[in-house]
Amino acid sequence: MLDTETKRRIDTARDILVGKVPDPKSQVEQITLALIYKFMDDMDVQSVEWGGVRSFFTGDYERYAWSRLFDPSLGGFDMLNLYSEGLTRMGENPNLPLLFRSIFKNAFLPFRDAETLRLFLKTIHEFTYDHSERLGDAYEYLLSVLGSQGDAGQFRTPRHIIDFIVQVINPQKDETILDPACGTAGFLVSAYKHILSQNTSLTPGPSPEARGDGDLLNTDERNRLVQNFTGYDIDPGMIRNAQVNLYLHQFPDPRIFEYDTLSDEDRWNDTFDIILANPPFMTPKGFKATNKRYRIQANRSEVLFVDYIAEHIHPLTGRAAIIVPEGIIFQSSGVYQALRRMLVQEGYLWAVVSLPAGVFQPYSGVKTSILFLDRRVAAKTDRVHFVKIQSDGYDLGAQRRANTKSDLPAALEHLTRTREEILTDKPLPDTTGTNSLSVEKAAFGEDFNLSMDRYRGSEAGTAKWEMVRLGDEDLFKIESGGTPNSQVAEYWNGSIKWATLVDLPSENFITESFDTEGTITEQGLKTSSAKIIPANSVIVSSRATIGRIGINRIEIATNQGFKNIIIKDLRKVVPEFVALMMTMLVDQMNSLASGGTFKEISKSSFSTLEIPLPPLSVQRALVGQIEEKQKAIAEFKKQIAEKEQEIKDVIASLWEKEEAQ
Repeated sequence: MLDTETKRRIDTARDILVGKVPDPKSQVEQITLALIYKFMDDMDVQSVEWGGVRSFFTGDYERYAWSRLFDPSLGGFDMLNLYSEGLTRMGENPNLPLLFRSIFKNAFLPFRDAETLRLFLKTIHEFTYDHSERLGDAYEYLLSVLGSQGDAGQFRTPRHIIDFIVQVINPQKDETILDPACGTAGFLVSAYKHILSQNTSLTPGPSPEARGDGDLLNTDERNRLVQNFTGYDIDPGMIRNAQVNLYLHQFPDPRIFEYDTLSDEDRWNDTFDIILANPPFMTPKGFKATNKRYRIQANRSEVLFVDYIAEHIHPLTGRAAIIVPEGIIFQSSGVYQALRRMLVQEGYLWAVVSLPAGVFQPYSGVKTSILFLDRRVAAKTDRVHFVKIQSDGYDLGAQRRANTKSDLPAALEHLTRTREEILTDKPLPDTTGTNSLSVEKAAFGEDFNLSMDRYRGSEAGTAKWEMVRLGDEDLFKIESGGTPNSQVAEYWNGSIKWATLVDLPSENFITESFDTEGTITEQGLKTSSAKIIPANSVIVSSRATIGRIGINRIEIATNQGFKNIIIKDLRKVVPEFVALMMTMLVDQMNSLASGGTFKEISKSSFSTLEIPLPPLSVQRALVGQIEEKQKAIAEFKKQIAEKEQEIKDVIASLWEKEEAQ
């Protein structure tokens, strides 16, 4: 458990660096280097106190010892030069183990301000090497500031989601565990702590010493345990962070390898009892799978990662948990269908947990699910179990403030009980409810769609129509708008209609757009991110003022404050029906929006929104009913306006009589 004083020190160190090192990733790197630098000196000092000798800062490197940095005779620039030189040379120090040398490989100090360094090192000096578990918790907190590596489709998995997944999987002390896209090793650390807690005799307490974590494990079991954890990653910086994280959690030689899981084949034959992963969601542009061993031949990274994980768990007893983007769940293209069919028919998938869009805020509003694979369980049941998490204990806006609503404990209890009942051949009770559903594998149909709502209706279980996402590429195409450079006259007052918020008046329920106040030229269109939106698309304001809805009856472009829903299959979707459904999602759109001065819902978040999709005849009938009600509302408004005018006329008449007297 992270104590407040340690958290304060880390925050202080970041605050000191931010003026010279604004990038969070670089801040983490500098704090990591300084912590390890000091910890090595602490261990040297401790060794001497116990009658031993220094191990790290000896020979030519003794002059760089941490304690030398605080020699009162050193001036500010002398301290800066000594520390900078020590950082640079430490990667060549033959006294350091390979792990530490790799940490300091290519290390350098990215600024030359002596006072900033003095304040920074003074803060690091307050840390003590009294218990590596406490330091490990502190380092996990430090890593939490890394945030998103969005360009690679990678997002830091929230700690409580990691812990939930690990508790469902329930790893044991003799099982091997892999994270094939390990990042900072959050899954591995959580699994390690879980195993320690399962092998503890003392009552849990606030500190590792009080808890006695893992006290039932003997020395041989502990030594074997730390050899059971393996991580792969392609980013050397992440590998270093993962190695430090594990080292500070009592792993003397962390098994973290620089390895391209999707392309390299050196470790293809390795299998594991458990695989835990939140793989990158985005496929790099131009990516081509060169490894032909996959059962699903695809060029989508999320498909290949799931295929890889299924292939590399133990064929009889292996299990896995994978966070996946929603495309895996419902996309209808061939590779997605083939993957889902393989998971269900070949005995891998036993449970799907739907997470709310916003779990990865403020980095992304992407909608995700967790696939739970278990070879033993899937072989003993003809069903797949679904759980929907509507709240994870935090609000789903950009700030992610904690609240008291969390479905995770109930979901954990439900999944744990269901798994045990399947494995022990106990009869399963009817678990269908608001947040859970059990579906026979035979009910999945040809596309093996894994959307829970498809088989039960809406989240409350009352709707009877299939729910579809705006990101369904067979039905919709989502386009954002754009604005040409306002300083270039040639981009404006052209032939292309260009909509802004003024073209969707707030008083309109749904605006039908036959014209726009602004226009742009062909050149303005080409030099901006604006695109031509076909007639009868649904346009939705998505920035600052979120949730005004319109249908453009002519071709238009829009500014960047809109998300535009182009209907790709008019044989299945009525535009007016989509517009009506979007009016029901305004609150959800606002909850997914993020930003400072102007909150905005991203394209990825917008694509996760769901609407029901009844047959075309039902859509048209519903639209007709709403139009009739809107006409009645308009008539009532007209009558109200007439009555208001009558009242004004009476008041005016009385006023005139009063003046006449």
